[in-house]
Amino acid sequence: MVGTSRYGAGAVVVALYLFLLAPIAIVLPLSFSGDSYLSFPPASWSLRWYVALLSHDGLTGAFKVSVALASVVTALALLCGTTAAYALARGTFRGRDALLALFTAPLLLPSVILGLALLLTFSSWGLLGTYPGVVLAHLVLCTPYVVRIMTTALATLPPGVEDAAATLGAAPGVVFRRVTLPLLLPAVTASAVLSFLISFDEVVVSLFVTGPRLVTLPVEIFNYVDTRTDPLIAAVSVVLVAGTLAGVVLIERAVGLRRAVGG
Repeated sequence: MVGTSRYGAGAVVVALYLFLLAPIAIVLPLSFSGDSYLSFPPASWSLRWYVALLSHDGLTGAFKVSVALASVVTALALLCGTTAAYALARGTFRGRDALLALFTAPLLLPSVILGLALLLTFSSWGLLGTYPGVVLAHLVLCTPYVVRIMTTALATLPPGVEDAAATLGAAPGVVFRRVTLPLLLPAVTASAVLSFLISFDEVVVSLFVTGPRLVTLPVEIFNYVDTRTDPLIAAVSVVLVAGTLAGVVLIERAVGLRRAVGG
């Protein structure tokens, strides 16, 4: 009976994996299609859409914008999120739980509601369609993930290590830089990769705060599929999936996923 239930659970897991990976299994062969329109299975095979991707000014320009934007947002999210997480994890002040709930509140809000709120706010501040405005919008999305990961990692970090360094005469800044931060490196790495991917992949909020002079890659993809049905978008999707998998493998190989999130 136990063996039967184990095989049944395994079958359910395999079925779920197949269900989740089915879109990728379809997009991958479509990206190598030689047809001029989306058709599955492809009637012919070619690399023409990968070549077209490299020469598409709109997509390549939006890709550069997204990389630069995600890099800036990641750096700021790490700075703000790590500082806030350290204060919340090591502080003993009143309202700490309320502040933690406030910092992580954007995780609970639908993206459409958050995007509309940012639209109304930024329109009065003159930040719509500007680089600082998009950075702030993405920072609102990424910082809660950094705070959550870093507070979990700090909760599993033995405080005795920091106390021992302090009793030996190390100043608080030295303790954090020489003891705490190296021990938190796996969590910092996971936070950085996750923040970069979230910012790079964000489309809903970006549609509210970007403009014609500043277009991110997800927004450009959204605009592209609204008017065209060729397999170029499948090639873009495969490249993005490969990049995301590379980020996950980077965390797993470098520090381990469980260790990175404080597990």
